[in-house]
Amino acid sequence: MMTSFFDQFASPSFLGIPLIAIAIALPWTLFPTPPSRWLNNRLITLQTWFINRFTNQLLTPLNTGGHKWALLFASLMVFLMTINMLGLLPYTFTPTTQLSLNMGLAVPLWLATVIIGMRNQPTVALGHLLPEGTPVPLIPVLIIIETISLFIRPLALGVRLTANLTAGHLLIQLIATAVFVLLPMMPTVAILTAAVLFLLTLLEVAVAMIQAYVFVLLLSLYLQENV
Repeated sequence: MMTSFFDQFASPSFLGIPLIAIAIALPWTLFPTPPSRWLNNRLITLQTWFINRFTNQLLTPLNTGGHKWALLFASLMVFLMTINMLGLLPYTFTPTTQLSLNMGLAVPLWLATVIIGMRNQPTVALGHLLPEGTPVPLIPVLIIIETISLFIRPLALGVRLTANLTAGHLLIQLIATAVFVLLPMMPTVAILTAAVLFLLTLLEVAVAMIQAYVFVLLLSLYLQENV
């Protein structure tokens, strides 16, 4: 029983061929493409408004140099949000529950922000490792602590996204299993549990959107320190 709960996180395969690439590429086919005419339909207008508002809010604290990342951040946000929400559908696979995928996204992007800071303003980038006014005896200790915290950032990005989605999926499956077990024995309790399951599903939809936003927001904060 406990093994079957974690089977949903196993990477699917067909004839020995991993299907995670299809699961990653499929969401891009669901986005509406802008038509050639001047007036767009409601769906494209809503999509454009959402991306513009998100990009404006995310890049407001950044200077002009950080605005080059607007396309990357907006694409990553929509990509993660779509994958997270599609993973809540029955008989689907959520690629973002795999730590390897999340670390593959977090490490290169975090490393890019660090490299940009070291190339453009190395003094300011290294200055983050030692707060101003630090007593001399604490300087070596604080440099070590800040260096460790700097290298933990990509790990925190990947683990946060993986843990939140994995915990939500497991909780939904546990409560759904409880509903099916209680239904023949205690129908009233099963109905109440099903109501809790419905509310939890709505919560997981919000978590799927919030975690995608938090992932991109933290990357923008890391970029803000280095531009």
